[in-house]
Amino acid sequence: MTKTTFATEATRQGAMNTWHVVDASGRTLGRMATEIATLLMGKHRPDYTPHLLVGEGVIVINADKVKVTGGKAETREYTYYTGFPGGLRHVTLADYLKHAPDELIRLAVRRMLPKNLLARRMWSRLKVYRGASHPHQAQKPATQKPASRTAK
Repeated sequence: MTKTTFATEATRQGAMNTWHVVDASGRTLGRMATEIATLLMGKHRPDYTPHLLVGEGVIVINADKVKVTGGKAETREYTYYTGFPGGLRHVTLADYLKHAPDELIRLAVRRMLPKNLLARRMWSRLKVYRGASHPHQAQKPATQKPASRTAK
């Protein structure tokens, strides 16, 4: 019989004080967003507990250098509603890449998190910056290396 482990308050506090820096330059948007969502949820930890916040904080730098593959930049559209009559807006992925790449990364990660109150707390621990600098040196973030892909 296997033993199920749950996160304790001590391990939860340790996870809350851990931060990672992810460099987005040259990385594909979707693959990077899944890695970030995994870190925020804490699914990479052996004591992952779905109903507790055991995820770690993530700082993304160089958001303006993120890339998308194929023809997605011209064809993919994001829609939102302003709340006013006739207020349905469409924004293409190319517009997001040009004007708000940091918001694009936040949007991609947010849609990969669970849809509940806990996810809002996870999402608040995501900090995205367009340039190479960030004001979170006091958190002593560790640099997150890109996931290595092995050839088959």
